[in-house]
Amino acid sequence: MLEFSDKIKHCYTLKPLDFNIGDMESVKKDYEKICTSLNLNLRNIYRPSQTHSTNIKCVDDQIPGIYTPEFQETDGLITDKQNKVLSLTFADCICLYFYDPIQNVIACIHSGWKGTYGEIAKNAVRILKTEYNVEPKNLICCISPSIRDCCFEVSEDVKDMFYEKFKGFKEIKDIIKKSEDNNKYYIDTVLINKVILKKEGLREANIIDSGICTKCEKNKMHSYREDKEKAGRNTGIITLI
Repeated sequence: MLEFSDKIKHCYTLKPLDFNIGDMESVKKDYEKICTSLNLNLRNIYRPSQTHSTNIKCVDDQIPGIYTPEFQETDGLITDKQNKVLSLTFADCICLYFYDPIQNVIACIHSGWKGTYGEIAKNAVRILKTEYNVEPKNLICCISPSIRDCCFEVSEDVKDMFYEKFKGFKEIKDIIKKSEDNNKYYIDTVLINKVILKKEGLREANIIDSGICTKCEKNKMHSYREDKEKAGRNTGIITLI
């Protein structure tokens, strides 16, 4: 999306910045750092209370802030308004950044394994179509650093859930692979999202993957799989300017 730097600003943060709400003052200071770097107004931050749902809300004239009542149990934000800074947090989960340069609309979507299973990416594209007259062929989607199939190892019960849900995908053999541990499997949630996006009409050339694994790069980014409850949070930010 760098070719649209006159229309949007976006980023994915690295350590030592930490957006996990534990110490609100520390989080505000880190927001101040990133907003200063991007020349954004801290008061325009919209950050929902994420619950690994498939709920997506449109940002219009609501009061901005962190965990405001309007954005409870929300894992995606969409807007066509300028200076609305969409900020979601991640620690292995996928951040899907959407931009349509024709309708000038953006979205920031949190797709962890539960969101991926629930096809939140499909929900996002369909809301963009119905609410903002977006044609999927014009949509650009950037996929952030996230845990990859090299590190997302699951037990048989989770594997069975994903197999039953996505067994109709011709890519299923690449989505689910056997681990060296006979009772474990690797799941490629990034590939699932790519397949969903293409099925919803996005052009393959417009799906841009960072290719970075947060667990492999745990020294640079927060990883829940690595640090469990002690894990911090990266934030994905996107705004229209």
